[in-house]
Amino acid sequence: MLIVIKVGGSILGEGVHPNIFEDLKAVASTNKVILVHGGGKEVTEVAEKLGKEQKFVVSPEGIRSRYTDWETVVIYNMVMSGKINKEIVTTLQRVGIPAVGLSGVDGGLIRAERKKKLIIVDERGRKRIIDGGYTGKIKYVDAALLNLLLRNYLPVISPVALGDEYELLNVDGDRAAAYVAGSVKADKVIFLTDVQGLILDGRLVEKISAAEAKNLLPKIGFGMEKKVLAAVEAVEMGVKESVIASGLSESPISTALKGEGCTVIYGG
Repeated sequence: MLIVIKVGGSILGEGVHPNIFEDLKAVASTNKVILVHGGGKEVTEVAEKLGKEQKFVVSPEGIRSRYTDWETVVIYNMVMSGKINKEIVTTLQRVGIPAVGLSGVDGGLIRAERKKKLIIVDERGRKRIIDGGYTGKIKYVDAALLNLLLRNYLPVISPVALGDEYELLNVDGDRAAAYVAGSVKADKVIFLTDVQGLILDGRLVEKISAAEAKNLLPKIGFGMEKKVLAAVEAVEMGVKESVIASGLSESPISTALKGEGCTVIYGG
């Protein structure tokens, strides 16, 4: 089985959660695995320490994202690719997993189109058009490069993409995982976060079709809405199942693969 796993920044904290990587070792011993990671909270912390205030915007669809000017994308790449990525690779090596870390820039792994303009909703609920900065819309993932690495390694990918003019671009980690999974025709993509899955009206949604999940997007709050959107996109690109699960539980990946205590999104 080929599995793509997204490790959210919310469960990385100051260091990686040991349960995830011990479980990952067991899963990787019998499956091919690709890991995509986030780390937005740490990007914000480092940027503010460097005196660079971080701004966040909301799209008309209710999707909240970081506004990325040039200084921010440089910091974003430094923290994601230089710090968090290597910490994860180091931990994987320590537990005996042959990992190789790379960003979407390396080998042109993730190519994206720079967004020229962004439509946002301001504090008063009015729509505005602003410069797109250095945020990218993913258009291509090099599956051949990943398949080559998968022969001997577990790839660990930071969500930084290469633009048409060879500039660094910030791309959302969840959606990067979806596009990676779609490009390699993964059997499953697992989004690990700090909650069990999609919670509606106080109850965990255990199983839902991609079409139903898409219709629910306007009702889902900040943070989870991007995971559900990415999960739906992955299924639409041919991934058999998307799973949103807690990375804080015992054996989180194995549990998610069984579809226990999580949200499973399937085609239809």
